Amino acid sequence: MPVSVEQLKAIMPNTKHAEDFFRPLNNAMEHVEINTALRTAMFLAQIAHESQELNRVLENLNYGAPGLLATFKGKFTSAEAEDYARNPERIANRAYANKLGNGNEASGEGWRYRGRGLIQVTGKVNYADCAKTLNIDLVASPALLETPEFAAQSAAWYWQKNKINEPADADDIREATKRINAKLLALKERTGFYNRAKQVLGG
Repeated sequence: MPVSVEQLKAIMPNTKHAEDFFRPLNNAMEHVEINTALRTAMFLAQIAHESQELNRVLENLNYGAPGLLATFKGKFTSAEAEDYARNPERIANRAYANKLGNGNEASGEGWRYRGRGLIQVTGKVNYADCAKTLNIDLVASPALLETPEFAAQSAAWYWQKNKINEPADADDIREATKRINAKLLALKERTGFYNRAKQVLGG
């Protein structure tokens, strides 16, 4: 079901970009059959959390040493964390080296293919996979995922790939969240957005 600018603002009161995103979101949702109140509420709730209410489409890697050690366990020693702290490009290249299709730290691909989109696409292999569906060259032009159109389409791609309409139909916020974040991080916040979205959309 289509969502209006006013509904987006009611669901995500801190958004600064409802006008920029409502058409791309409606197009993306239609493409992957997010077409009921429950599916729409679940999708908007999840992207509300993942994108800080449509305000962030690029991964923030500006970690201090404690944050680095907590977020990327086993990737940094205490001394290395101090050395890499507050240097997002170095952090990305180290944290995402030799995984998700990226090359080694010196390749720069950790930074080039850091998280982008409303449900962040991360890693060269995922950029390539998403690109096939969206029919654009994200490997050559990864920053396209920072635009409202492709940030929304990539979230819909992720949604469809992980079959999240299924738990949405079952009104199962826990399972839907698990398919996005296996550790169920911020489940309470996501649930808050979900309940608000259902109320706004009449689901």
